[in-house]
Amino acid sequence: MTRTGPGTPLGQLMRAYWQPVALVSEMSGERPVKAIRIMSEDLVLFRRDDDAAGAEEAAGTGGWGLVGRYCAHRGVDLSFGRREGRGLRCLYHGWLYGPDGRCLEQPAEPEHSNFAAKVRIPSYPCVERNGIVFAYLGTGDPPPFPAYDCFRAPEEYTFAFKGWWECNWLQGVEGGIDPSHVSFLHRFVGEDPREVYGQQFSEEVEGTGQKLSELVGASFRPDIEVESAEHGLRVFALRDLTEDVRHVRITNLVFPNAFVVPFGNGKAFCQWHVPIDDENHYWFMILYDFEEVTDKDTLLAQRLAEVSLPDYRPLRNRTNDWGFDPAEQRELTYTGMGLDINVHDQWAVESMGPVQDRTVERLGVSDRAVTANRRLLLKAITSFESGHPVPGLPLDAREAEELTGPLAIDTVTPADGWEEAWRLRESERRARSPWAGREVPRAQR
Repeated sequence: MTRTGPGTPLGQLMRAYWQPVALVSEMSGERPVKAIRIMSEDLVLFRRDDDAAGAEEAAGTGGWGLVGRYCAHRGVDLSFGRREGRGLRCLYHGWLYGPDGRCLEQPAEPEHSNFAAKVRIPSYPCVERNGIVFAYLGTGDPPPFPAYDCFRAPEEYTFAFKGWWECNWLQGVEGGIDPSHVSFLHRFVGEDPREVYGQQFSEEVEGTGQKLSELVGASFRPDIEVESAEHGLRVFALRDLTEDVRHVRITNLVFPNAFVVPFGNGKAFCQWHVPIDDENHYWFMILYDFEEVTDKDTLLAQRLAEVSLPDYRPLRNRTNDWGFDPAEQRELTYTGMGLDINVHDQWAVESMGPVQDRTVERLGVSDRAVTANRRLLLKAITSFESGHPVPGLPLDAREAEELTGPLAIDTVTPADGWEEAWRLRESERRARSPWAGREVPRAQR
């Protein structure tokens, strides 16, 4: 469940899905060429500059090349290659590679040679979606994209970012689908002053008069229910505020390595945890707002203040104890690690070690989502190897259109009839949205 290199059972499964490989924003400027390492495979991503690429890019279906990092000739690093109209040219002997990995020119070979036609390096198709370049690293034709909200939202209602975490990808995913940790990890012992990433915890929950951080902190023993869904899993965290009122928070596992969570009033985000290798991974996020155009400049400034470029490594990390301050832990935050909840989550999954030793952990009832995910993952590996369907992987356009949502909401409902009440709230939110439509998606009814 943690090993994703080429040829591994899990690696083959994850390569069957579109995976994020880069932010579009990091590929701009004078040199849109970047070394990429994903699932222990070394590649080079580049923006094509030929006319055909421009047309494909305008349609959102191309404009990018993703090829093996090393020249087939003498193994030189192509991430330093010269970007030319038809691809990348190796600096050593001038071999030119197209975005399909084919060698197009070998200048030092005889003019009549057909040697180039026999040479090809790995290559993978790419598409651009709401600020992220996705690649398909599997075999055969790539699957169609699901109709998830993060892909359907107009670009101006979204914001994309990423970050490097020094641990296995599965630890990141399991942190995102664990609903009970928010009662402690993101708690405040002083007044919550947040106006940064994570400020949804300082927003008042409608109808309660309480901030979310106060509400979940006081109600630290939620009932957790998990159900199967076409996209993976749906996770309910239910907190009874009174005999008649219930707080309902719904998150989702988007199989195999993403999750969708509510993000304050009117927002949600989808976050993928993509292996760099078995001990490091990137998280990629698309935040989408159902009601308002996103303030990308402000969001970007907030995120850039927490990372170092060009690798997007967090400034708070293991080398400096994630910024831990004992005075802050006494007087302000539960963790003592600043106001950014992303750092709190990072500490939780990195402090386990690069690959968590799950043989010594002790899971309880509150870990239902974690155990359900592991069972689903093991079952899917076997199913995929046998050629059977797996969650969230559409076989055709019709199935892709039915993979919608997933619905993620943070709301208060009557204790009785909460199942119908949250769906009504979600339907009302979508009815107010300029883009989300007026009908609760079929797949979630």
